[in-house]
Amino acid sequence: MFYEPLKDAHGLAHDPFKSCVVPRPIGWISTVNAKGVHNLAPYSQFQNLTFDPPYVMFAANQNTNSQRKDTVVNIEETGEFVHNMATYDLREAVNKSAQGVPPEVDEFDLAGVTKAPSRFVKPARVAESPIHFECTYYQTLRLPVHGLQGTVDIIIGRVIGIHIEDEFIAENGKLDILKLRPLARMGYFDYTTVDSIFEMVIPDTNKDLHSGIEGMTSKRDDD
Repeated sequence: MFYEPLKDAHGLAHDPFKSCVVPRPIGWISTVNAKGVHNLAPYSQFQNLTFDPPYVMFAANQNTNSQRKDTVVNIEETGEFVHNMATYDLREAVNKSAQGVPPEVDEFDLAGVTKAPSRFVKPARVAESPIHFECTYYQTLRLPVHGLQGTVDIIIGRVIGIHIEDEFIAENGKLDILKLRPLARMGYFDYTTVDSIFEMVIPDTNKDLHSGIEGMTSKRDDD
């Protein structure tokens, strides 16, 4: 089949676009507003952008009232946020935190998860999550879209602190992804998780190329 997305002419019972870009990691983003109210929400259009230094991004459509999401407002207001890894064990909490609720509602309480203090930023971490990125706000890119949402905010943040629970670090120094079981978004209301891994090494002897693909950061002056 072929269709033009601007004409919405796919002819299917459900729009296939999101299911064509899968699986997508979930940015489970925690923020706090100027009044001290905490916010927690999942965003399935989330990704790392580069690694030295590390940056991440997520895209947030406006809500069904055509207003910018509380997450976006809080980040632009305070300049900080935390990404908490969404895992299979936390799937129900992630789903509960996706509800559209007023700004005064604390989604940590709504989802039944525990706040843990961050080291460098004010937003709390989800204590039950095994991995956290403490981030500072870098910039917003706004894109026009159709429908109730009106625009989409693409938030870019710089990762300044990374927390990893020791039990998920294997003896070889790699993360035990099968033990972590990261949650990922498919299309529709479908999700998946990581249940298998295979390795492929590029047949190129360039060590710098291999380091870049693996994500090895450069040695710091104060190392």
